[in-house]
Amino acid sequence: MTKFKSSGVIESISNAIHGLKLAVCSQRNFRIEVLISFLVVISALILRFTITDICILLVMITLVLICELINSVIEFTLDATYKNNYSKLVEMAKDMSAGMVLLVACMSVVVGLLLYGKQIIFLLSIKV
Repeated sequence: MTKFKSSGVIESISNAIHGLKLAVCSQRNFRIEVLISFLVVISALILRFTITDICILLVMITLVLICELINSVIEFTLDATYKNNYSKLVEMAKDMSAGMVLLVACMSVVVGLLLYGKQIIFLLSIKV
């Protein structure tokens, strides 16, 4: 028998929800990204985005949130492993992890600008 017990689906889902709650409670950037995501989806619905465009937005939002979670996990793991002691390699790993989030966030802004720009031009052309 291993020290890790096998858990059922319900317990796994419960643990995952607990993890998301931890991220919301402890990570300021994650909270900001969730708020922005909510506003982006609401505004997309108000602007009558197509289902395809909403799906693209949801994929980009999910990628940003996943990368933020991965970044947090990397930072927590490194801090725990190295007991918050300074290490150039730890600093580099944390910086690259943050870079991952920045890269995906920038790409999601570009995708959002393209989708919103297209929809705003479409709506303005109808009213002219």
